[in-house]
Amino acid sequence: MTGGKHDDAPGVVGVTPEELGPLPDDALSDPAAARHDPGRWFAHPDRPLEIEVGPGKGGYLVEAAARRPEHNFLAIEKAADVYYYAADRVRRRREAGMLANVRMLRADAVDFFCWRLADGCVDVVHLYYSDPWPKRKHHKNRVLGDAFLAECHRVLVPGGELRLATDHPDLWAFYEEQLSRWCAPGGGAAAGGSPPVFERLPLERLPEAPEGGLVGTNFEKKFLERGHAARGAILRKPA
Repeated sequence: MTGGKHDDAPGVVGVTPEELGPLPDDALSDPAAARHDPGRWFAHPDRPLEIEVGPGKGGYLVEAAARRPEHNFLAIEKAADVYYYAADRVRRRREAGMLANVRMLRADAVDFFCWRLADGCVDVVHLYYSDPWPKRKHHKNRVLGDAFLAECHRVLVPGGELRLATDHPDLWAFYEEQLSRWCAPGGGAAAGGSPPVFERLPLERLPEAPEGGLVGTNFEKKFLERGHAARGAILRKPA
């Protein structure tokens, strides 16, 4: 789940292996055994929790966390070099007295949601400019699969939101296919025969986003310069 002995290199920004803890031996027979509320990793554990999956260089993360200091932000990044870049960016702002409400975890986000997150502990999940995995044989690697959507529904509080954005036309078509099933009355797919249902809402442009953009990530700025179009949506769990 984590990447080795230097995961805590950015100081108090990175979630350490000791904080995360090991998976218990009975995790397969008791999936809830290692699930916790990540609020315990923050100075104010009872504040609303927002999770960004794949923060990249942290463009959205640092702006959002500064704008909402009363919320906790956990960013999950799998790639080591990207993780360290973003974590160091947060660390430097923390040394200047900012972003005390941000932690970062180097892990596979899909695995983390499945094995580590308690029910109903997350207020917002952000998934912006995810890897499109354009080749058909790699589509199974796309984050927004049925399993991840089911986990999002489980971990979100009532009224919680999953927010999506991408510039990739094929990935957006895939998102539309998923949303058409998961946001339909009685639609969705989940274990246990009780389909989760999301309400679909538009993703409004944030004030700090560039012209034509939605959220203001580093990826978004780069893609807009190339003439790409930003598309987004919100999936809200019914209250």
